[in-house]
Parts: sequence; structure tokens; C-alpha cells
Amino acid sequence: MISRKIIALFLLLAFGFQATFAQELPRSSESALDWLRKMADAPRRHNYSGTFVYYADGHMETSRIVHKVDQISEREKIEVLDGSPRIVFRNNDEMKCYLPESKRIYTEKRWSRKFFPDILPQPFDSIIDENYYVKEARLERVTNHQCQVLSLTPRDSLRHGHQFWIDVETGLLLKAAVVNGSEIIEQFAFAQLKIDGEIHPDLLKPNLSMAQEEWKVTDLITSFLNEGELKWQVMSLPVGFRKLVEMKRNLAERPTLVDHIALSDGLATVSVFIEPITQDSPAPLPGFFTSRGAVNIYVRMLDDNKITTVGEVPLETIKLIGDSVIKKD
Repeated sequence: MISRKIIALFLLLAFGFQATFAQELPRSSESALDWLRKMADAPRRHNYSGTFVYYADGHMETSRIVHKVDQISEREKIEVLDGSPRIVFRNNDEMKCYLPESKRIYTEKRWSRKFFPDILPQPFDSIIDENYYVKEARLERVTNHQCQVLSLTPRDSLRHGHQFWIDVETGLLLKAAVVNGSEIIEQFAFAQLKIDGEIHPDLLKPNLSMAQEEWKVTDLITSFLNEGELKWQVMSLPVGFRKLVEMKRNLAERPTLVDHIALSDGLATVSVFIEPITQDSPAPLPGFFTSRGAVNIYVRMLDDNKITTVGEVPLETIKLIGDSVIKKD
């Protein structure tokens, strides 16, 4: 197994050639960007229900989704059908995650709603064109729907490539893949889907047995901060990334509040978590860690704090961001 020191040395050497790997690509066409705008807007315009499959690293997971919109609200239920049961209910930005095996409910007002098929910010951010070359590739069918396939080629080595299959009639995203060249890193795809059907309100509520059982409820509170309120900052953002928000959060199983800085390049998101190391907490293990699919993790220590950088970007990008986090004077 390659040691983390060797990986770190390789990344440091690679940074010196970063400009060499940058691709001189043309600007994206307005028609290709219009497809992304339509894709970003579709989840707020259409009801849909169906089953989608997530695949990465030889692992497959199936989920059932029900999504309803009207003039005053957007409601959704996502139920994971494989492995440990998990059910997420969303009413606009209010989230409730039910874990039936442990009889626990976690509630949170989410700062980001990045769940397939709703993976683009709304309103659409044209910064995407600065970081990716968006091209209309071909037409393909997904679950009996004609789709426009878009390819998003990164303009440098700091981000992954993407492919989107967008329903021609509604703009809804039906399939999405994160790619490294011709290699698929992870993929979401509908296996069964109905768009614009009637959604009965009962489908978006916990069933009767869940409502009658005793559950332990944990409220995860997020406090949004003004620019510069945190005592931490990311000194040198990689090209194409910008800060979205600063927060303080009481994450599950954490004894103290965690500082959180969220970044984005218009598509990929990266989170930096800073938490004090307490005497009761286990000793952190610095270095690189991989999650399933496109998400990578980098941990470093600074004074008596643990800095964890997590994002759907390559390891070199995670390290660039994590190493540039400093404490303000």
C-alpha cells in the first residue's frame, strides 16, 4: 500500500505542473448553458416519483423518491432501500432524517440542497462556464425519456468531469456521472420514473407505525455568520473556487460547536470543518482518506484544532484548500 507521505510528495510535485495540465478549451455555447439553467430550475417546477440507483466503487444502492411542488412549498421524501434503512423528509429547507434501526431522528435546516436530481444551485451560476467546458454531446433515452446528454470537461486538474442526461421535455436530470477521462467515478440514474403525476400528500409523511413509536430527536442547529466572523479563513482558494458561507454547527456526536466554511466552483462543493481537540476525544489521524465515489477527505492539525476538508474534488484540490486554512491574528 502506498503511504500517505508518498501520496503527499506526489501531490506537491504535481502542483508545480498544474498550469501544464490546464486545458485551453473554448467557451461553452449559450445553448449548452441553457440546458444547465433548465436542469437547475426543473425540480422547482415539476412533481416526480420513482426509483434511482447510485453506483460507485462496486457498490450499488437503490433509493425511492417522491417530490411534490406547489405555489407555497416544495416537499420530498427519499427512502434508501438497501442496507441500513434511512428515510429523509424535506419541507423546503427543513430536513428530517429517520434512522429506524436506532429509532433516531435528526432535524436540520439545510444550507444546501444538493440531492439527486437537484444538484445545481438555483438561480443558475454562470461561474460553471469558467471552470468547465459544457458541450451538447448526443441524445439518449433514460427510463423511456428522451434526454440531451451534456459533457462537462474541467478546464484544469482541480476538478472532476461530469456528464448529465437531461429530459428534453421537462429539463429534469435523469442520470448523472462524475468522470475522470473515460473512467466513471460515481453515477446516479433513475431506473423508474414518473414526471408530473399527482402526488398524494400521505406519500410525503411518516407512516402510522413510525408516528406512534418513540424516537429520540436530535436537532442539528446551524448558525450562519457574517463575512469574516469566524476566526478562521482559507487564505488561498484554488482557481475557480469561492466561498459560499461561514457557519457554526452542532454536528451529531460532536461535544462542541464546529466551525464550517463552504466553498464551490459552481458545481462541486468543498466543506472545511474546524473543531477543537478535547482531552476526551480520540487522537486525530492526519492524512488523506477516501470516501465512496467522488468525495475525498484530508485531515491536518493546527495548534489544538482538527481541520477536516471534505469535497467532491480530486485529492490535490482538497490538500490545497486544507493546507491554506489559517487562524486569524
